[in-house]
Amino acid sequence: MFSLTSASDMARSPGDPKIIQTGPSSRGASDRAAIGLGWFSLALGMTELLAASRLTRALGVEGHETLVRAMGVREIAHGITSLSPDKKVGVWSRVAGDALDIAGLLLAYRDDNPKKANVGIALASVVAVTLADIATAQALTVRHSPSKGEKRDYSDRSGWPRGLENSRGAAADFERPGDMRAAPAAANASQVTGRTSPATEEFSRSLETAE
Repeated sequence: MFSLTSASDMARSPGDPKIIQTGPSSRGASDRAAIGLGWFSLALGMTELLAASRLTRALGVEGHETLVRAMGVREIAHGITSLSPDKKVGVWSRVAGDALDIAGLLLAYRDDNPKKANVGIALASVVAVTLADIATAQALTVRHSPSKGEKRDYSDRSGWPRGLENSRGAAADFERPGDMRAAPAAANASQVTGRTSPATEEFSRSLETAE
């Protein structure tokens, strides 16, 4: 299955390390829900920006296109924040925006509005989304707001990709390249005398002894 990991491997040079296995995701269910709501906000905001006239006609509130476009800009801001590391702020801002949407739809839900049925459907949809927003915001608050004085425990982490035990002996198996086994040829001979400097000879002898 094609993924970002395989795509990054394709872009690497032949000598670069490759990702062998990815670890478990640090995202919880609330984080994934926030990402979904963020994309929903972006889609809704673009719809309100580009199709404001159609939306006002469908809801029987012609003449309020500027207000609908402003709501679209607000939705896009909610979406960007919900997709950022500050997901909790983004989703709580969505809850506040939902309250404004419900208030606006209630004003349009009147008997003299010929599109009252459409407003009712929109109102029910917004209420359902609001409940999802509140549940996600509360879950994010619990997940990303540790109790006062609580410290995260990382004692079970070694910092090694495959664990410390699998990393032992890796240096012993390393085969030193040829250009590291002796001093470079350019450093062996002086351009003036054609002789090898004492320091370079000592360096070469030390490397041969180490082998």
